[in-house]
Amino acid sequence: MNQELSNQQQRGIKLTIIAIVVFILVVMLLFLNKILTPRHLSAIELQVNGAVQFEQPRRFKDFTLVDHQNVPFDRDRLVGQWTLVFFGFTHCPDICPTTMATLSQWYTKLPTDLQKNTQVVLVTVDPARDSVDVLAQYVPYFHPDFLGVTGDFLSIKRFANQLNVAFTKVMQGEDYTVDHSAIVGLVNPKGDYHAFFKPPLEPNKLTLTYSSIRNSFQFD
Repeated sequence: MNQELSNQQQRGIKLTIIAIVVFILVVMLLFLNKILTPRHLSAIELQVNGAVQFEQPRRFKDFTLVDHQNVPFDRDRLVGQWTLVFFGFTHCPDICPTTMATLSQWYTKLPTDLQKNTQVVLVTVDPARDSVDVLAQYVPYFHPDFLGVTGDFLSIKRFANQLNVAFTKVMQGEDYTVDHSAIVGLVNPKGDYHAFFKPPLEPNKLTLTYSSIRNSFQFD
């Protein structure tokens, strides 16, 4: 009887241990799933971290510009990957090089698979001075994958208007500069204006918001 009771107790102990182990494994799996599953930030959380996502992405009207490799740059070049668009110019003394350097730092740290599906574009707001050759010297300095884009003034202005980016020429004696918005627009793989990032950019926040926006996107 004592031996039988002892066997029952042993079986009970084994079952208890198994139950505890299973419970611990389930908790660990749930914890790992929570960590590994990309988090979808709410609209407020995105804004707190410097990003604004539109409720309805905005379709671009046709435009034709040219990149720093002298290849036409139009709406088709925005389809098939995510595109970050920044408007600046090569004579910009501070905001533009700072933004481009931050984008380079952020882009370099992206996983390879995300890099292949992400393009960064600088569209000049000073086409009179920023020719194809000038952009070809300037933009790849920040990263060889980055694209510089130029064109005639009106075409650039129309494209900028579609991203709600304002810029204006300001005379400084016989020289001039260009005042411009410093937001970075985000175009989704459908080629639609999806969101924008507010200045100043911070690589960690940019990674957080960009990942969330990408992971919540559905390519119908």
